[in-house]
Amino acid sequence: MPSLDTPAAIAGLATVGLQRRYQAPAWQLAVHALHAALADAGLAAQEVDGLLINKSPLADLASLPMDLQDYAGLKNLSLLSLVEAEGSSALQMLHVAVRAIRLGEVRCVLCVFADAPLQPGVSAGQAFGVPLPLTGALGAEAPAGLMGPVAAYGLAAQRYLARFGHDTRVLAEVAVSNRAWAGLNPDACLREPLTVGQHHDSPWIVEPFRLLDCAYPVNGAVAFLVTTAGLAAELKQPAVYVHGQGQGHRGITNRRGYENEIDTGGRLAGEGAYAMAGVGPQDIDLVEFYDAFSFCDLLMLEEYGFSERGQAPRQVAAGDTAPGGRLPMNTGGGHLSGWYLQGVTPLHEAVVQARGQAGERQCGRHDLVLATGYGGRMQFHACAVLSPHSRLRGRA
Repeated sequence: MPSLDTPAAIAGLATVGLQRRYQAPAWQLAVHALHAALADAGLAAQEVDGLLINKSPLADLASLPMDLQDYAGLKNLSLLSLVEAEGSSALQMLHVAVRAIRLGEVRCVLCVFADAPLQPGVSAGQAFGVPLPLTGALGAEAPAGLMGPVAAYGLAAQRYLARFGHDTRVLAEVAVSNRAWAGLNPDACLREPLTVGQHHDSPWIVEPFRLLDCAYPVNGAVAFLVTTAGLAAELKQPAVYVHGQGQGHRGITNRRGYENEIDTGGRLAGEGAYAMAGVGPQDIDLVEFYDAFSFCDLLMLEEYGFSERGQAPRQVAAGDTAPGGRLPMNTGGGHLSGWYLQGVTPLHEAVVQARGQAGERQCGRHDLVLATGYGGRMQFHACAVLSPHSRLRGRA
C-alpha cells in the first residue's frame, strides 16, 4: 500500500483535436485522447485499473458514456466513475484519483474530458447560450434575458468594477497579458499581439465584457494519467507530483453576510491545498487559472491569496503576470487566447510547465505550480499544487 506521505503523480498527458470545427463526436475524441495519454506515459491499456470521465455540463450523457471503457479497451478497472462538478470537474477527477491511489485501491487512473459543442451550423454563442440559475427561483433567468454565462458573469464583473472603482481597462490588461503568453504557444488559437486599444475595439457582448474578454471555445479532448509516485518515476515522462489539493463550495444565491458576486469558494479551496502541501501563496512560482472571462483572473488572484481584495488590477498592469513577470499567469494563453476546454485547460498547462516542456514559454521557476478550476457561476472550486519534485523542502 503506498505511503500516505508520498504524493501521487501525473505521468501521462495528451490533447486531441483543439479545433474550432466539428471533427468527431466527443466519445471518439475521448478514446483517442486516452490512448495518446497511455502512449505518452509508455503504458499499456491492461495496466490501467481506474477510469474517471468528465462530460461537459452542456452535453448529454451519451456524449461520454460510462461504457467508454469498452471503446478504449480498458478491461481491468477497479474504479469507474463519472465526475460532474461543472468546470471544477477536471481538478476533482485529479482529487479522486489521488485519493484512490494513496489508499491503495488502484494504481493507474486515466482521467478524460472531451467536448464537441461546435457543431455544423451552430455558433459558439448558440452552443453556450443557456441560462444559469442565479436567483433561486427556478426558470426566472431566461425571461429576464440572463442567457448564457456571459450575462451571469457580467453581473459579477460589474459588481467588482463598481466596488473597487475600476473601469474596463483592467479587463483589457488581463486579455493583453494572456495574449502575450499565447504568442509563445504554438498550440494557442489566438496568437497575434493584442493592445488595449484593439481590445476596446472588439464588440460588446454583455457589459462590461467585450468579445476579447470571453473564452475561446474549441472541440477536443484532454486525458491525463495519475499513478503512484514510484511508478511515475520509472515512466517515459517527467513525473508531476500532486502535493496539495483543495475544494471550496459556497454557492451564490440567498446568502447573507457575503458579497455574493465576488466572495467565492476559491479562497477556501486555496487554503486547503496550501495547508496540505505545507506552502503558502508566496511560494507558488506560477498560476494557471480557469478564466472563462477576463474578470475571473483578477478575482482568482485575490481569492487564492496573491493580491489584496481589489488590488489585482494593479498587479496585472505592472506586468507581474505577463512573460518576464514575477507571477506568470495562464502561460499558455489561458481560456481567452489559448483554448477553452473547461477545467482541463489550466491543468494541462500546469503539467506542461511542471515537466519543463513548454518550449519558448517555459518559466524558469516552476517548482510549484497552482492549477485551479471552478464551475457554474463560480459556485464550485477545486485546485491543486503540483511540482516536478517528489518532496518539497524549504517552503512556507
